[in-house]
Amino acid sequence: MADRRETIAAPSTPAGESGIGIIRISGPEAFVIADRVLDRSIKDKPSHTIHYCHVMEEGQRLDEVLVTLMRAPRSYTGEDTAEINCHGNSYLLKRVLSVCLRAGAALAEPGEFTKRAFLNGRIDLSQAEAVMDLIRAQSESALKTAMSQLSGRLSGEIREIRSALLDEIAYIEAALDDPEHYDLEGYPAELKQRLTPLVSRLEQLIQSAAEGRVRKDGIDTVILGRPNAGKSSLLNLISGEDRAIVTEVAGTTRDILTEHIRMGEFSLNLTDTAGIRDSDDPVEKIGIARARKRAEDADLLLILLDGAEPLTDEDLSLIRGADGRPAVVLVNKSDLPQKIDPEQLRQQTEHPVLSISALSGEGLRELEQEISRLFFSGEVSGGEAVCVTSLRHVESLEKALASCRLVLNSIESGLPEDFFSIDLSDACAALGEITGETVGEDVISRIFEKFCMGK
Repeated sequence: MADRRETIAAPSTPAGESGIGIIRISGPEAFVIADRVLDRSIKDKPSHTIHYCHVMEEGQRLDEVLVTLMRAPRSYTGEDTAEINCHGNSYLLKRVLSVCLRAGAALAEPGEFTKRAFLNGRIDLSQAEAVMDLIRAQSESALKTAMSQLSGRLSGEIREIRSALLDEIAYIEAALDDPEHYDLEGYPAELKQRLTPLVSRLEQLIQSAAEGRVRKDGIDTVILGRPNAGKSSLLNLISGEDRAIVTEVAGTTRDILTEHIRMGEFSLNLTDTAGIRDSDDPVEKIGIARARKRAEDADLLLILLDGAEPLTDEDLSLIRGADGRPAVVLVNKSDLPQKIDPEQLRQQTEHPVLSISALSGEGLRELEQEISRLFFSGEVSGGEAVCVTSLRHVESLEKALASCRLVLNSIESGLPEDFFSIDLSDACAALGEITGETVGEDVISRIFEKFCMGK
């Protein structure tokens, strides 16, 4: 573990040209080091103030800056922190950072500022992980989900469940140590009554991971259809760019093309695929096989039909192959005379059927609304329900759930109360892994090494 007595520094803005760039200094000597590199002293100034200064290098002015001073514990890290707001030139930032390192700061490791915030008790581990989710958010839903977790909504749920389990452990242990003053008569039935809703809540949190994943990472979406149905045109329409080659020649697309696209308040990982048909062309056959494989792993299928052509057996086969999965049937080329009746098609499939024009954009808003209904019950931006977004959290919740179920099994089997205590303790330990109360240093290091420098 890094030495928290050391004062660290790093750029907190990305490299490149911009209006400003920030060098963050945090630790017990933050203000002393800042004084060494500035042309005026800030170390005795009040917390949360901004000061006009110059960064000095070998007696020469290096840059005109504003320095933000934040005293512990009222800072991001919970430590004394100075942030030097320089002009946003990557070469200049490197020079300012070099001056700070020569003045006594150590170069921060990736994620070390947030790691110190966790170690100093300013945030818990799930909130620390949400910081990276917030930085990487690519849609409104991802942003709101990350903000919800950063605000402590998930932590609050976990602590509430864990506190209830700890209360039961404390009572069992007290009763076993002092049976004269604590009565366990009828306690197993009472424990079952209190534990059952906690088990239900753990199950709900685990189930929320499916929605949490698509909020955070986007909906893996595959466009399927016969050649020349307009799949590449649809990808270009949704992305707003000419990402895929569009021609009147059937079979132009022979490989998969995936784009990460914002659609309203959510995002899609949208894949254009080779047209599905019988083909003797060996290259096209490989593309078709890849399309089918990608479709098997997708969260959502967009079955695209050529509305200017009669419905074919291949079209119906694609639609039926999506049964039991989230899918939308799109009758394309609504700007042309139609040979497919969407209303009749709705009578033949369980999936929603929409008319669309990949040329004019007609039906795109309806598609967005349908995807929202399929994945977010029609309301993407609510953000009120707690969603689990981390596989690590899911694994810990599943361990806690398994331990709680063992307690219920022990109650049904009439086993002694000390069996309850063992499994309840295991459940508490698993939940503590989420907030960081029972997690090991190896896990902490693995989490923060994924962070960017300066955060």
